[in-house]
Amino acid sequence: MQLIVATRNAHKTREIEQIFGSASAVRDLTAHPEISEITESGTSFEENAKLKAIAVSKKLPGLVIADDSGLEVQALGGAPGIQSARYAGANASDKERIAKLLSRVANVEAKSDQRRARFRCVLAVARDGQVLATFEGVVEGKIAERPRGSHGFGYDPIFIPDGFEETFAELPEEVKNNISHRAKAIRKLQAKLPTLCGEAYGFGAGGGGGGGAPGCAAGAPAALI
Repeated sequence: MQLIVATRNAHKTREIEQIFGSASAVRDLTAHPEISEITESGTSFEENAKLKAIAVSKKLPGLVIADDSGLEVQALGGAPGIQSARYAGANASDKERIAKLLSRVANVEAKSDQRRARFRCVLAVARDGQVLATFEGVVEGKIAERPRGSHGFGYDPIFIPDGFEETFAELPEEVKNNISHRAKAIRKLQAKLPTLCGEAYGFGAGGGGGGGAPGCAAGAPAALI
């Protein structure tokens, strides 16, 4: 299956490609400059994922799978949440976002429950402007006292998942991509994809004959934002 990752974030594209594995060929929106950025005006990850999936599914054929994700910190009342990418301003770097978050929890003790946090991801699947399903993945953990590690992106250097001493940025990619919020959501999607294809295109799970439909048959595209 060919998947169009409707993002221009190379880090996210690479991570999604690794999670899906060799059975899917993943591309991003660098080949679609005509598709502009979509305003994330929703009040939840699910709403934003749906907004993106609907908007892109009106412009690209096949099933569109939209991702919205972020970090929720207990000491900050769930912030940065849906504002994770814009926490330190629209054009801020990962380092600037991390620095702002750490400054907000600087007075919280390392072993305090207030340093508890979770990464949350919601995937929305749409076709022709209609949402077909959503899938959520969550990974629990805590906020490190300082950034550690050189892998990953975003808040990975300060997030320690439960069951580990290392941050996401210190863990090998194959480990992170097995336990992450995005991996959990994608696995749920993969399990339901044959059914979604059948419902969307009117054939049984597995794609049926006649070459199948966009995003459902081998060699046909779906879109992922």
